[in-house]
Amino acid sequence: MATDTLDFETLTPRAWTLPSGVQLHTVREGQGRPVIFIHGAMGDWRSWAPQWPAFSAQFDCISYSRRYSHPNRNAMPSPDHSALHEAQDLLALMDAMGLAQAVLVGSSYGGFVALALALQAPERVAAVVAVEPPMMKYAARSASGQAAALAFREQVIEPANAAFRRGEDALAAQIMTGGINGARDAVNQGAAMARRLQNLQAMKMLALSSDEFPWLAPEALAALPMPVLLLAGQHTQPVHRAIFENVCAAMPQAQQHWIEDAGHGVTREQPERFNALVLSFLAALR
Repeated sequence: MATDTLDFETLTPRAWTLPSGVQLHTVREGQGRPVIFIHGAMGDWRSWAPQWPAFSAQFDCISYSRRYSHPNRNAMPSPDHSALHEAQDLLALMDAMGLAQAVLVGSSYGGFVALALALQAPERVAAVVAVEPPMMKYAARSASGQAAALAFREQVIEPANAAFRRGEDALAAQIMTGGINGARDAVNQGAAMARRLQNLQAMKMLALSSDEFPWLAPEALAALPMPVLLLAGQHTQPVHRAIFENVCAAMPQAQQHWIEDAGHGVTREQPERFNALVLSFLAALR
């Protein structure tokens, strides 16, 4: 029987130490085809609570905390940290867990990681679900995207990075999460913000990286052999909209859906709709 949403966060994560020395924590439940959930920039393994009951009833579900997220204790510097490194971490985790292949379900930066791994090791990826992967360089592929990216850099990225460099990490987190999610999402309040503060290091390592948004070539994305589902919220921020539209244009083979009454946080804002779409997509793989 699948764990319900409230019970999910009481699970005890297992720690894995990869050959690189990186530590990752995972929770795992269910039977069937392996499905790995990959959280966004300031999330952790707990981010998938709204999905867990529906998916663990049908699949072998794994949710893990990426390199610098709670409760991992990875202090090693990584000045060029990016989705490319995170993809290598995930591949090593799959090796450690004995997983020859898995479906990857990623939200925001987790979707970026999923696509990066699909390019690096396509034979290990059965399918990809990516929610608004923030592949920032794709914004430049349209005039509206260029304007949105410039505004986002001036109003969000640069002020947040400056705050990180001053040591004002909590302020940086507020600026970044507010800019990413917009006014419709109360991520800067209460328990949600407290959790994000537990994952400050993850955001900081990306924000201060020399290339946090590495280029994934459109011709390579278009040639991915596995099924791909791309999702976005209809009320997402302009920069996310531009990126998503341009990524979709680069991947005509992918299924593409806009989810009503949702912003960037599709999985938590419209979990029932997200779950239904993804479960239907995965049913076709069987």
